[in-house]
Amino acid sequence: MSKYAVLGKPVAHSKSPQIHTLFAEQTQQALSYEAIPLEESEFADFVADFFRQGGGGLNITVPYKAKAFALAASCSPRAELAKAVNTLFLDEQGKLCGDNTDGIGLMTDLKRNNGVAIDQRRVLILGAGGAVRGVLAALVHEQASEICIVNRTESKAEQLREEFAALLPVEAMSFAALQVAADNGRSFDLIINGTAASLQGEAPALDAKLLARDCCCYDLMYAASDTPFVAWAKAQGAGLGLDGLGMLVEQAAEAFALWRGVRPETAPVIERLRKQS
Repeated sequence: MSKYAVLGKPVAHSKSPQIHTLFAEQTQQALSYEAIPLEESEFADFVADFFRQGGGGLNITVPYKAKAFALAASCSPRAELAKAVNTLFLDEQGKLCGDNTDGIGLMTDLKRNNGVAIDQRRVLILGAGGAVRGVLAALVHEQASEICIVNRTESKAEQLREEFAALLPVEAMSFAALQVAADNGRSFDLIINGTAASLQGEAPALDAKLLARDCCCYDLMYAASDTPFVAWAKAQGAGLGLDGLGMLVEQAAEAFALWRGVRPETAPVIERLRKQS
């Protein structure tokens, strides 16, 4: 039986083991999948040992996506763009390969599952961490009219702007500058929360004026009930408030297909997880 796992810290809350178990049952694949917490000092040795012992593949979550990128001998174009890896596997020559399925997972959940268009839309992204890198790498293949990255530490947002400026209509600013923009009438069609605020039970400090008519607010985090950001969006009359559960399942399906060569159906898995919440 092939072994798979997700590595991170913290990781005990992860729904990935349940998701991949459901995928395996659906596609009649024999595999095991577990969540394994690791200290940073343990990461590289664990990955090497895992594959040396015949492991089939690894998912990587916070805070090790950049370390996984550095560890991989080769990466997919989208992982190269993101400079972050959430999926590891060995190629036929036994070389460690990295991919990033976060961005495609988000785009699939937005466009296919929820009917949210990206083309010619104004996009605001909150945060500048590894998950946001994956989002930007996916947006390279979309046709957003403008993309604004806002981060508490503006220099981190500016770094992302510099990396992606040749590929995307992207700008960077601080939350203070965003408030000025809101006061001057600026608004967005899609707002993506890539900060960790929801993990602390908080929502990013945003002015409701930033929400354009029918704006979609999407939190990359997920919870049993509405995250603080989703709850805020709904209270402000957003057209749609979504958490990241659909993205989680869709990115997992992409990783599963890379590992097993078969793509599972995601809708029944999302529905089942929603009912459990």
